[in-house]
Amino acid sequence: MGIEVRDERFFDVVEENLELETLADGFAFTEGPIWHPREQHLTFSDIPSNRMHRWNESSGVSVYREPSNMSNGNTYDVSGRILSCEHATSRVTREESDGSLTVIASHYQGNALNSPNDIVVRNNGDVYFTDPTYGREDHTGIVRETELDFQGLYRVDAATGELELLASDFQQPNGLAFTPDQQEMYVADTPRMHIRKFQIDDGGTLSGGAVFAESTGTGAGAPDGLKVASTGHVFCAGPGGVHVYAADGSCLGIIQTPAFCANFTWGGDDLKSFFLTSSNHLYRTQVKVAGIPLF
Repeated sequence: MGIEVRDERFFDVVEENLELETLADGFAFTEGPIWHPREQHLTFSDIPSNRMHRWNESSGVSVYREPSNMSNGNTYDVSGRILSCEHATSRVTREESDGSLTVIASHYQGNALNSPNDIVVRNNGDVYFTDPTYGREDHTGIVRETELDFQGLYRVDAATGELELLASDFQQPNGLAFTPDQQEMYVADTPRMHIRKFQIDDGGTLSGGAVFAESTGTGAGAPDGLKVASTGHVFCAGPGGVHVYAADGSCLGIIQTPAFCANFTWGGDDLKSFFLTSSNHLYRTQVKVAGIPLF
């Protein structure tokens, strides 16, 4: 595996001879990787195994949390606490300094959320997350009926803790990410094979939502995990690997993986080490563009 080039601008992002390094394998389905910029470690989920793992350069992989309530997406808040989207409980939780979990979202208007999937935190502390139904399906969740009749994008207000529904016109909202200035947000809608772009208003709500890019052509993949580099390049995981888009929506190329890649993140001292959670593997490679630290 290596790269698929669709635009020569792709070489501003990756080296021509890019190769994947296997850091660990033997998992069931990896997801939600997050890099701690100070302690220099990677935490990620193995959803069906009901565990979260942690990797660092010196000691490799160890179990970080078990059970994890089938956690999927993770992030850090502005204080460096882990936030997780739990498939088994349909909750968003925050890990406190003593290891206990605080629930920050579980219901909307009295109904249980579907299964929070992916999550980001704005610099002011507001929490945004997607809520498709994947965690109510077999293998990556617990089979059960939904209580909501839509799949939404939400915000938890940092000051009040109130949960606000921002948009519900998705089929299955998945990965989400801010632009570097945090004035806009990208959201993947997996079955519709596209990424949408919203503007963030002064109060933290959204407007717009036009399609930014569609997964088309040979090797097109349904968009899953989504992140933005410090340069503004949009990276989106899916079948075939990680698709990289320019700010104009052009697909520049694909960082290829042997199996389905659900998510990824940047790490290392310069935030140019690129970690990929791909099926039952954890991979690493190097890219030319740096990520954005989570806190």
